[in-house]
Amino acid sequence: MTNNIVLLSLVALSLAFLASAFEPSPLQDFCVADATTPARVNGQPCKNPSSVGAADFSFSGLHIPGNTSNPNGSRVTPVSVAQLPGLNTLGISMVRIDYAPWGINPPHTHPRATEILTVIEGSLQVGFITSNPDNNLITKTLQKGDVFAFPIGLVHFQRNVGTKDAVAIAALSSQNPGVITIANAVFGSEPKISSDVLTKAFQVEPSIVQKLQATF
Repeated sequence: MTNNIVLLSLVALSLAFLASAFEPSPLQDFCVADATTPARVNGQPCKNPSSVGAADFSFSGLHIPGNTSNPNGSRVTPVSVAQLPGLNTLGISMVRIDYAPWGINPPHTHPRATEILTVIEGSLQVGFITSNPDNNLITKTLQKGDVFAFPIGLVHFQRNVGTKDAVAIAALSSQNPGVITIANAVFGSEPKISSDVLTKAFQVEPSIVQKLQATF
């Protein structure tokens, strides 16, 4: 129990750091997102402060394991402004990630956020790739209580390298960090990227590109 409290305290400190690391500070105490208005702004319109309550600043469910019965063997449970409207303008969010044995969180990027991840249970191989032209892989195997940072915009991944389920909590420096899963974006776009483009980009036969596009 004490170890879990220490881990959660580290996560809380990470969240506090990230809140001031990227997005600008709000100009009022809070700006709870109002999902009922058709107005479009960079972020979310503010709810009338007189109708704001504790429910706007709370979320329940991160204690519930995510369903990892999928091809990747992982599940991300987000807590961003979409789930917790009180995060609007605060520049912060978090996720719980569950991994089946040998499950992966596949290569992806967050276009608007740096991520800091804490392993709660299990062992994870994590890594990110630096930008062109070096494309260096920075990787490490983490154990329970270990922390790893993924710089904003860089492709990164996690893999459970244990024989039991693994769990991680991650903080992100945006209320809406976004996610681009590389394989889904490249091979599953609508409309599809021309197979000629992908064949030349990946230096493979057209039949392989077509098979990948059919998969995603």
